[in-house]
Amino acid sequence: MKKYTSLLLAACVLIPAEAYAADSETLIQTGKHWNEQAIKPIHIEHPQITMLRITIPSGEKLAMHKHPILNIGYLTKGELTVRSENGEVLVLKPGDPIVELVDVWHYGESTGSEDAEIVVTYVGDKEDNLSVIKE
Repeated sequence: MKKYTSLLLAACVLIPAEAYAADSETLIQTGKHWNEQAIKPIHIEHPQITMLRITIPSGEKLAMHKHPILNIGYLTKGELTVRSENGEVLVLKPGDPIVELVDVWHYGESTGSEDAEIVVTYVGDKEDNLSVIKE
């Protein structure tokens, strides 16, 4: 099964976006997280993909947390400022994609005048947590 998953993922990467729809736009294609660190190879025994729509009220700051698995997001509305424990900062506006940090403590804050809404897709093993909150 692992072999077929790898082949499927490779095929998706090799087929240009134009083959999927008459009107398409590549939002992001990278081998790095938003802080320019390289994405580490992933090996998944029992693959599971989870997609969440997360709404963060304006002015609200999330708890410091980290993700043990790869995830990507797309801000649909509002403004979201992401800060790593190392002091790195990323400000997202509607339409901006993000390759989240893995195993790095960080938090997001809705810094715009309206609620921030982000759609996030997590790729990992079905036994993996999506995030871990720092105590």
